[in-house]
Amino acid sequence: MSDTASPQTMDPDTAAGYRPTERTVPTRSRDRAAYDRELVHSILDEAYVCHLGFVRDGAPVVLPTLFGRIGERLYVHGSTGSRPLRETGRTDPGLPVCLTVTHVDGLVLARSAFHHSINYRSVVVHGIAHTVTDPQERRTALDAIVDQVVPGRSADSRPADEKELAATAVIRLDLQEVSAKIRTGGPNDEPRDLTLPHWAGVVPLAHGYVAPLPSDDLDPAIQVPGYITAL
Repeated sequence: MSDTASPQTMDPDTAAGYRPTERTVPTRSRDRAAYDRELVHSILDEAYVCHLGFVRDGAPVVLPTLFGRIGERLYVHGSTGSRPLRETGRTDPGLPVCLTVTHVDGLVLARSAFHHSINYRSVVVHGIAHTVTDPQERRTALDAIVDQVVPGRSADSRPADEKELAATAVIRLDLQEVSAKIRTGGPNDEPRDLTLPHWAGVVPLAHGYVAPLPSDDLDPAIQVPGYITAL
Protein backbone atom coordinates (compact mmCIF):
# COMPACT_ATOMS: atom_id res chain seq x y z
CA MET A 1 0.00 0.00 0.00
CA SER A 2 1.58 3.26 -1.05
CA ASP A 3 1.99 6.10 1.44
CA THR A 4 -0.56 8.44 -0.13
CA ALA A 5 -1.54 10.24 3.07
CA SER A 6 0.59 12.85 4.73
CA PRO A 7 2.48 11.10 7.54
CA GLN A 8 2.47 12.64 10.96
CA THR A 9 5.51 14.54 12.18
CA MET A 10 8.11 12.10 13.44
CA ASP A 11 11.01 12.50 15.81
CA PRO A 12 14.16 12.46 13.64
CA ASP A 13 15.67 9.97 16.05
CA THR A 14 12.86 7.51 15.33
CA ALA A 15 12.27 8.23 11.64
CA ALA A 16 13.68 4.82 10.67
CA GLY A 17 11.94 2.97 13.46
CA TYR A 18 9.32 3.03 16.17
CA ARG A 19 10.39 3.80 19.72
CA PRO A 20 10.15 0.69 21.95
CA THR A 21 7.84 0.99 24.94
CA GLU A 22 7.01 -1.19 27.90
CA ARG A 23 4.09 -2.65 25.95
CA THR A 24 6.05 -3.32 22.74
CA VAL A 25 9.11 -5.01 24.26
CA PRO A 26 8.34 -8.75 24.65
CA THR A 27 9.16 -10.55 27.87
CA ARG A 28 10.30 -13.63 25.89
CA SER A 29 12.43 -13.95 22.75
CA ARG A 30 13.37 -10.28 22.71
CA ASP A 31 15.80 -11.01 19.90
CA ARG A 32 12.82 -11.62 17.60
CA ALA A 33 11.36 -8.15 18.15
CA ALA A 34 11.95 -5.40 15.60
CA TYR A 35 10.93 -1.76 15.34
CA ASP A 36 12.08 -0.93 11.81
CA ARG A 37 9.43 1.18 10.07
CA GLU A 38 9.84 -0.36 6.60
CA LEU A 39 9.70 -3.87 8.02
CA VAL A 40 6.51 -3.10 9.94
CA HIS A 41 4.94 -1.58 6.83
CA SER A 42 5.88 -4.59 4.69
CA ILE A 43 4.25 -7.01 7.13
CA LEU A 44 1.11 -4.90 7.31
CA ASP A 45 0.91 -4.40 3.54
CA GLU A 46 1.07 -8.12 2.84
CA ALA A 47 -2.06 -8.65 4.96
CA TYR A 48 -5.64 -7.50 4.82
CA VAL A 49 -7.15 -9.27 7.85
CA CYS A 50 -6.30 -8.01 11.31
CA HIS A 51 -7.54 -8.75 14.81
CA LEU A 52 -8.83 -5.77 16.76
CA GLY A 53 -8.83 -6.12 20.54
CA PHE A 54 -10.55 -3.87 23.08
CA VAL A 55 -12.34 -4.08 26.43
CA ARG A 56 -16.13 -4.19 26.49
CA ASP A 57 -18.06 -4.16 29.77
CA GLY A 58 -14.89 -5.09 31.61
CA ALA A 59 -14.11 -8.12 29.43
CA PRO A 60 -11.65 -8.46 26.53
CA VAL A 61 -13.04 -8.79 22.99
CA VAL A 62 -11.04 -9.58 19.83
CA LEU A 63 -12.65 -9.23 16.41
CA PRO A 64 -11.25 -10.25 13.00
CA THR A 65 -11.77 -7.52 10.42
CA LEU A 66 -10.36 -5.93 7.26
CA PHE A 67 -8.02 -2.96 7.42
CA GLY A 68 -6.11 -0.57 5.20
CA ARG A 69 -2.90 1.42 5.68
CA ILE A 70 -2.19 4.94 4.49
CA GLY A 71 1.17 6.23 5.64
CA GLU A 72 1.36 6.08 9.42
CA ARG A 73 -2.33 5.33 9.90
CA LEU A 74 -4.45 2.18 9.87
CA TYR A 75 -8.15 2.28 9.05
CA VAL A 76 -10.86 -0.20 10.02
CA HIS A 77 -14.45 -0.01 8.91
CA GLY A 78 -17.72 -1.61 9.93
CA SER A 79 -21.40 -1.06 10.44
CA THR A 80 -22.44 2.01 12.40
CA GLY A 81 -24.28 -0.48 14.61
CA SER A 82 -21.08 -2.30 15.50
CA ARG A 83 -20.43 -1.92 19.20
CA PRO A 84 -16.67 -1.17 19.05
CA LEU A 85 -17.21 1.42 16.36
CA ARG A 86 -20.04 3.01 18.36
CA GLU A 87 -17.92 3.02 21.52
CA THR A 88 -15.02 4.66 19.70
CA GLY A 89 -17.18 7.68 18.98
CA ARG A 90 -18.53 7.85 22.51
CA THR A 91 -15.25 7.50 24.38
CA ASP A 92 -13.07 10.53 25.04
CA PRO A 93 -10.40 10.77 23.68
CA GLY A 94 -11.11 7.49 21.88
CA LEU A 95 -11.16 3.73 22.37
CA PRO A 96 -7.98 2.01 23.64
CA VAL A 97 -7.29 -0.88 21.27
CA CYS A 98 -4.66 -3.41 20.30
CA LEU A 99 -4.48 -4.41 16.62
CA THR A 100 -2.48 -7.41 15.42
CA VAL A 101 -1.50 -8.93 12.07
CA THR A 102 0.18 -12.33 11.66
CA HIS A 103 1.63 -14.30 8.74
CA VAL A 104 2.46 -17.99 9.24
CA ASP A 105 5.40 -18.89 6.98
CA GLY A 106 6.19 -22.43 8.05
CA LEU A 107 5.60 -25.26 10.50
CA VAL A 108 8.72 -25.99 12.54
CA LEU A 109 8.83 -29.67 13.53
CA ALA A 110 11.40 -30.57 16.14
CA ARG A 111 12.45 -33.93 17.53
CA SER A 112 10.84 -33.03 20.86
CA ALA A 113 7.26 -31.89 21.27
CA PHE A 114 8.42 -28.98 23.44
CA HIS A 115 10.47 -27.37 20.66
CA HIS A 116 7.82 -27.49 17.94
CA SER A 117 7.09 -23.98 16.67
CA ILE A 118 6.10 -21.92 13.64
CA ASN A 119 7.97 -19.44 11.49
CA TYR A 120 5.98 -16.22 11.45
CA ARG A 121 5.94 -12.46 10.94
CA SER A 122 3.67 -10.39 13.13
CA VAL A 123 2.90 -6.79 14.03
CA VAL A 124 1.26 -5.50 17.20
CA VAL A 125 -0.10 -1.95 17.40
CA HIS A 126 -1.25 -0.31 20.64
CA GLY A 127 -3.08 2.98 20.66
CA ILE A 128 -6.27 5.00 20.77
CA ALA A 129 -8.78 4.48 17.95
CA HIS A 130 -10.62 7.57 16.76
CA THR A 131 -13.79 7.84 14.70
CA VAL A 132 -13.17 9.36 11.26
CA THR A 133 -15.74 12.07 10.57
CA ASP A 134 -14.17 14.03 7.71
CA PRO A 135 -16.03 12.96 4.52
CA GLN A 136 -12.95 12.98 2.28
CA GLU A 137 -10.83 11.05 4.77
CA ARG A 138 -13.63 8.50 5.14
CA ARG A 139 -13.79 7.93 1.37
CA THR A 140 -10.02 7.72 1.11
CA ALA A 141 -9.93 5.25 3.99
CA LEU A 142 -12.62 3.03 2.46
CA ASP A 143 -10.73 3.00 -0.85
CA ALA A 144 -7.57 2.02 1.03
CA ILE A 145 -9.34 -0.90 2.71
CA VAL A 146 -10.59 -2.19 -0.67
CA ASP A 147 -7.15 -1.78 -2.25
CA GLN A 148 -5.48 -3.48 0.71
CA VAL A 149 -7.28 -6.68 -0.35
CA VAL A 150 -6.93 -6.24 -4.13
CA PRO A 151 -4.69 -3.34 -5.20
CA GLY A 152 -6.41 -1.27 -7.88
CA ARG A 153 -9.93 -2.52 -7.14
CA SER A 154 -11.31 0.72 -5.68
CA ALA A 155 -10.86 2.48 -9.04
CA ASP A 156 -12.68 -0.36 -10.81
CA SER A 157 -15.86 -0.48 -8.71
CA ARG A 158 -18.74 1.83 -7.83
CA PRO A 159 -17.89 3.95 -4.79
CA ALA A 160 -20.24 3.94 -1.82
CA ASP A 161 -23.26 6.22 -2.17
CA GLU A 162 -24.51 8.52 0.57
CA LYS A 163 -26.83 5.91 2.07
CA GLU A 164 -24.06 3.32 2.21
CA LEU A 165 -21.65 5.85 3.71
CA ALA A 166 -24.19 6.73 6.37
CA ALA A 167 -24.36 3.06 7.37
CA THR A 168 -20.57 2.71 7.53
CA ALA A 169 -18.30 3.77 10.37
CA VAL A 170 -14.53 4.17 9.99
CA ILE A 171 -11.98 4.29 12.78
CA ARG A 172 -8.37 5.40 12.61
CA LEU A 173 -5.39 4.06 14.56
CA ASP A 174 -2.05 5.88 14.34
CA LEU A 175 1.14 3.85 14.06
CA GLN A 176 3.05 5.10 17.07
CA GLU A 177 3.38 2.30 19.64
CA VAL A 178 4.31 -0.54 17.30
CA SER A 179 6.49 -3.65 17.19
CA ALA A 180 7.15 -6.51 14.82
CA LYS A 181 8.15 -10.00 15.85
CA ILE A 182 9.65 -12.60 13.52
CA ARG A 183 10.81 -16.21 13.73
CA THR A 184 12.80 -17.86 10.95
CA GLY A 185 14.97 -20.95 10.60
CA GLY A 186 14.73 -24.55 11.69
CA PRO A 187 13.99 -26.31 14.96
CA ASN A 188 16.03 -25.61 18.08
CA ASP A 189 16.44 -29.14 19.36
CA GLU A 190 18.33 -29.96 22.50
CA PRO A 191 21.75 -31.53 21.83
CA ARG A 192 20.64 -34.70 23.60
CA ASP A 193 17.76 -35.09 21.13
CA LEU A 194 19.77 -34.84 17.91
CA THR A 195 20.21 -38.61 17.66
CA LEU A 196 16.51 -39.42 18.13
CA PRO A 197 14.89 -41.25 15.17
CA HIS A 198 12.31 -38.50 14.46
CA TRP A 199 12.09 -36.33 11.35
CA ALA A 200 12.86 -32.68 12.02
CA GLY A 201 12.67 -29.64 9.78
CA VAL A 202 10.36 -26.98 8.39
CA VAL A 203 7.19 -27.37 6.33
CA PRO A 204 6.94 -24.05 4.42
CA LEU A 205 3.54 -22.45 3.91
CA ALA A 206 2.77 -20.40 0.82
CA HIS A 207 -0.11 -18.01 0.17
CA GLY A 208 -1.55 -18.23 -3.31
CA TYR A 209 -4.55 -17.70 -5.54
CA VAL A 210 -6.37 -19.94 -8.02
CA ALA A 211 -8.16 -18.90 -11.20
CA PRO A 212 -10.89 -16.31 -10.52
CA LEU A 213 -14.50 -17.49 -10.87
CA PRO A 214 -16.78 -15.00 -12.65
CA SER A 215 -20.17 -14.19 -11.20
CA ASP A 216 -23.02 -16.18 -12.78
CA ASP A 217 -24.66 -12.95 -13.94
CA LEU A 218 -21.48 -11.33 -15.31
CA ASP A 219 -21.55 -10.07 -18.89
CA PRO A 220 -19.30 -12.54 -20.80
CA ALA A 221 -17.74 -9.58 -22.62
CA ILE A 222 -16.17 -8.32 -19.38
CA GLN A 223 -12.73 -9.83 -19.05
CA VAL A 224 -10.77 -10.45 -15.87
CA PRO A 225 -8.91 -7.18 -15.08
CA GLY A 226 -5.13 -7.17 -15.17
CA TYR A 227 -4.84 -6.22 -11.50
CA ILE A 228 -6.61 -9.49 -10.64
CA THR A 229 -4.56 -11.71 -12.94
CA ALA A 230 -1.48 -10.02 -11.44
CA LEU A 231 -2.35 -11.60 -8.11
